[in-house]
Amino acid sequence: MLLIRDVRRLALYRLALPLGLAILALFPGTDAIAQPQTLTLSDVLARTVGHDPAARAGAARIRAAEAGLDQADTRPNPALGIEMEDFAGSGTRSRFDETQTTLYYEELWERGGKRQARTDIAGAELALAERQRTANLLDLAAEVQGAWIEALAAQIATTLADDHLAAVQQLEREFQRRANRALDPKFTHERILAAVAQAQIDSEQADMTARAARAALASYWGGDGNFRLDDTGFDHLSMEGELDPDSTDIALLTAARETATARLRFEKANSVQDVSLRAGLRHFSADDDVAVVFGVSIPLGVYDTNRGNIERAQAEQLAAEIDVAAARNKRQREIDRLTAAQSASAHEIKRLDAEVLPRLERAVGLVREGFNRGGTAFTLLEVTEAQRARTEASSRRIDLLRRFHLAGARLDRLNDRHISLLSNGEHNQ
Repeated sequence: MLLIRDVRRLALYRLALPLGLAILALFPGTDAIAQPQTLTLSDVLARTVGHDPAARAGAARIRAAEAGLDQADTRPNPALGIEMEDFAGSGTRSRFDETQTTLYYEELWERGGKRQARTDIAGAELALAERQRTANLLDLAAEVQGAWIEALAAQIATTLADDHLAAVQQLEREFQRRANRALDPKFTHERILAAVAQAQIDSEQADMTARAARAALASYWGGDGNFRLDDTGFDHLSMEGELDPDSTDIALLTAARETATARLRFEKANSVQDVSLRAGLRHFSADDDVAVVFGVSIPLGVYDTNRGNIERAQAEQLAAEIDVAAARNKRQREIDRLTAAQSASAHEIKRLDAEVLPRLERAVGLVREGFNRGGTAFTLLEVTEAQRARTEASSRRIDLLRRFHLAGARLDRLNDRHISLLSNGEHNQ
């Protein structure tokens, strides 16, 4: 039997529906039943890469490295000069009649492979810039994927909180139905009202959390939170298979090692002294004769042998080698830790699905069935308690799924899972 307030709500709804349709007819462009757009993880990543300014900064650094490579292959500029001797002196040298003027061309001959060494450094720095840009994009993808998982878990938690609120409100309505027959004590109503109030608070908090999580996710591409997330794969407990031993992080450190090696070769090349060659024509003003002059100069290398720079480059190369080995060990430890965390979460989720949630579901059904038959065998508080236990177990399952996928997001980062998607996003910018 419907309560009076339910009848009133039904009548109000029947009056409001035609009015709403009339308003839509007056404003054809209004789409009151339009649903928010549903975004997948691929959609979110594509939007983020297209918006992130760091991607453009990485591209600028690559162009800078390419310019450096072009510059490194150039030779030193030659010199064209003029010298005047034996003028503005004293005695017979006080006039310009005895002046000797030399026009010369001078060129530096680089020895020890300096030009090739510069080119090798520039090439290694270009590779390093490319690896760094990829690593930065993968870091961004992992960060966005984590925000995606948090928002998706909050979205599902909101549905759970709403369902729990609806169930508790239904109990409150049933209490009102039974109140006339005095089947429950008065304090039960206060307990039910408190449960309804708490469920309303939980529902509001879950909605606020979900909105904040969507807004945080949308901030990566400068959007708003007016969308929903595709939760198709949230219940899947798939784990990564065999991981590639070399990832972008290892490639980045390897590129840094190659750069250090190239710098060592360059410093060794700098220890070889360069030769300056000069050739020119000398004019003698006294008799208007001309003669060819030629000169060669080379530093003696007595004091500066570049030994300090060579030793520094050797130490930096050794440190880069150690960094690569240490990164491989650290990566493997993190993979083992994340895999163990995923396994633990997956094991508990399966136990919840197989043992806990089905039993709680049956308990709720049995209590409600006994409650609906009437009598005093089951009370509203017992129904409330059964539903609360089921909601808590379901909430625990959502949190375990969130942890499982957050660990998976980190594994995706370690295994460069999104590198192809990011590459497509870069080309579309």
